[in-house]
Amino acid sequence: MSLLQNLTSDTRLQLLATWLRGLNVVDVESMHPASADASFRRYFRLNVLPEKQAALGPTLIAMDAPPERENVLGFVKVDEMLTHAGVTVPRIIATDYEAGLMLLSDLGNTTYLSALNHDNASTMYAEALEALVKFQITSRPDVLPEYDRAFLQREMSLFPEWYIGKHLNATLTDKQAAELQGVFDAILANVTAQAQVFVHRDFHSRNLMVVDAGNPGVLDFQDALYGPMTYDLASLLRDAYVQWDEELVLDWAIRYWQHAKSLGLPVNKDIDAFYKDFEYMGLQRHLKILGLFCRLNYRDGKAQYLDDLPTVMDYVRKTAGRYKDLKPLIKLLDLLEDTKPQVGYTF
Repeated sequence: MSLLQNLTSDTRLQLLATWLRGLNVVDVESMHPASADASFRRYFRLNVLPEKQAALGPTLIAMDAPPERENVLGFVKVDEMLTHAGVTVPRIIATDYEAGLMLLSDLGNTTYLSALNHDNASTMYAEALEALVKFQITSRPDVLPEYDRAFLQREMSLFPEWYIGKHLNATLTDKQAAELQGVFDAILANVTAQAQVFVHRDFHSRNLMVVDAGNPGVLDFQDALYGPMTYDLASLLRDAYVQWDEELVLDWAIRYWQHAKSLGLPVNKDIDAFYKDFEYMGLQRHLKILGLFCRLNYRDGKAQYLDDLPTVMDYVRKTAGRYKDLKPLIKLLDLLEDTKPQVGYTF
């Protein structure tokens, strides 16, 4: 059944199909879903008309991004920034900013998540970290919005609201809420003290594509900010969708640190302090993700994200158990989830 048979019930799809026909670049009847997304964006793959394939390739990607909910201008701006930095990103073929429609070059359908294994991981992560450094080294203030303390705090507030309140159906006492905020404050003190660079914000295995040249292709960058140095590193190496042995993660983090330092990027000069920065940043992100994944389930009906909660919680518990000022979080989780204390170690 053709996707376009849904036109009468899907006004956005109707709008997209009409716009694409006017471009006379793709076979609109060939349109089919290209990927799922946690946001309100949708992506469709279409065959390019035969006479246009030499210039554009065999397929293109159409993006439907409702302008009242999605940042199309941000996508264009960061796409240009990443291209300038030498990072592989989709080429913009056509846009309708007001309608929230875009036609993009196709980076294929092989994600890092689907391709990674123990044999190729070190090479693939080295390529991803090289792309990250290319973007970071072009960083300068006042180009992207700042990833400031208030923003970071708002993200972590998703954890008590959606994970504790909705998922666990629990209500914190005043004392528990104060203890949790104490953990948040310790995290914020660390991450806001880090040097700032351009931050992709979703630099992980589902948004990195295996491409023929210039690996990886990078997607989903429209919400990029100017923020903490270790954010994208934590996003990549402490990925919510794929987990690696601590020894491997430590090795990759050290290799990144050495390379970044050699290029003059403002990483913490002490490796132990740098790794602590990386851990605290990862914890901020994972607390946000626990809340976000629960919101995607309970508010948006996207239940598949609950499958990844155990991986994210494992990161949270291991990190919080290693640092004295984070351990109240472990006690709170033990109480709320009625589990036995887990033994950790402290750096």
